[in-house]
Amino acid sequence: MSDNSYGAVMARKNDIMKKSLLLDYDQFEGGGLAFDYEGMMNQFGYTLEQVRAIQLATHVGNTPLVELRNLTRTARALSPRGKGARILMKDEAANPSGSFKDRRASLSCHFASSKGFKGVAAATSGNYGAALVSQANMYNLKTIIAQEVFDSQDRGQPEIVEKTRKCEAYGAEVVQTSVGPELFYYFLRVLEETGYFNASLYTPLSIAGIETIGWEIAEQCRSMHGALPAAVVVTHAGGGNVTGTARGLRKAGAEDVPIIGASVNLEGLHMASDRDFNRKSFTTGHTGFGVPFATWPDRSDVPRNAARPLRYLDRYVTVNQGEVFYITEALAQLEGFERGPAGNTALTAAFALAQEFDEDDIIVVQETEYTGAGKHHYAQLAFAKEMGVRVESGDPDREKPGTTIVLPDHPGKIRAREVNLDTMRSSFIRNALKQGAVGKESLSPADKRYLAAEIRRNEAFVDKVLKDLA
Repeated sequence: MSDNSYGAVMARKNDIMKKSLLLDYDQFEGGGLAFDYEGMMNQFGYTLEQVRAIQLATHVGNTPLVELRNLTRTARALSPRGKGARILMKDEAANPSGSFKDRRASLSCHFASSKGFKGVAAATSGNYGAALVSQANMYNLKTIIAQEVFDSQDRGQPEIVEKTRKCEAYGAEVVQTSVGPELFYYFLRVLEETGYFNASLYTPLSIAGIETIGWEIAEQCRSMHGALPAAVVVTHAGGGNVTGTARGLRKAGAEDVPIIGASVNLEGLHMASDRDFNRKSFTTGHTGFGVPFATWPDRSDVPRNAARPLRYLDRYVTVNQGEVFYITEALAQLEGFERGPAGNTALTAAFALAQEFDEDDIIVVQETEYTGAGKHHYAQLAFAKEMGVRVESGDPDREKPGTTIVLPDHPGKIRAREVNLDTMRSSFIRNALKQGAVGKESLSPADKRYLAAEIRRNEAFVDKVLKDLA
């Protein structure tokens, strides 16, 4: 009988991963810091055309690209003469479970079915759980979702509880945990005891599933508007959204289209803190994921994360919680689309960024998601008040995460605040040295090339950071 103590299960995690993924990550390791990223990404051998065919068979993809004329008109009214790009929105809520996560789940479920797995499992408190069970049902696979839900007072955030209901409505078994390290422990036990496929958000299969969004954006912009977008704005959390979309754009010959990541600013709140967990009004698309996952992607539930956002980000901006709630309501009342919070994070940033671009330019908001009772911004604001967070109107720059939510009293006060990517690149190098337990003096040429590729800078930049660290 296996020892199921926390330490024993964590000690077995590499073996559990190999069996549940049919992927040996060790073959891609280079001996130091370096690993063969593209080799890992190509391990499963699916072409973009094959992924598109798999997704079409389960009704995923080919979602509408919608022009938001009224929001564009509002942005232009706030812009200098000749500025105010057209804002287009990729409506991923048209997928079967209501989000782009169907794309991530589709390939994992197809692969699991083809290899004879009886079920799939994932650790997620987000839309991915609903997407996974929706796709799994089409392959007659069972689904178990491990979900971090409660603080120590047994309070669950409305958005997370809503996603629990949706997973259960599709027929998934949901294992709910409190805030802390037990989520990954229970997930490993589920994989080991059931023999289910690990349909992690961070495998090459998951990222390959997102690539079709980037490809569709490029093709739809060419066919509908005769030009590629001046920028694509992507809600950034764990990095998969950024990575997959950018890779898809490149495969469509649109490698020069800038990728702008956008996150809700939750500076000062700790995602693993029992106190802070329910004092945020966003469960994804925020800096609590966006910053740490960019500066050290391999904190994920697989040995090597296929989401590597610093390889692809051209800019990274933040918006505030109150601003996203404002744009969520504006999207419903001006454009007739009631959509959930994550995609509206990118839309909020795009509304501000459009004012920098020329009128003839196109900015694409890369995704939307469904909304529902618990995901609705009214439910989130009511819960914030219950947790002692003040909700007020005024200047969004006065917002303090966990203490206040400030709804802008004028759309001209909505801003996209720049995050210094070079600072994050330096943090990535520092974390790579720390996690790899490799000294600066012992880095090989291959290690330096790897670091340069990971952060989209040359080796001279890497050398400068190493010198600064000394």
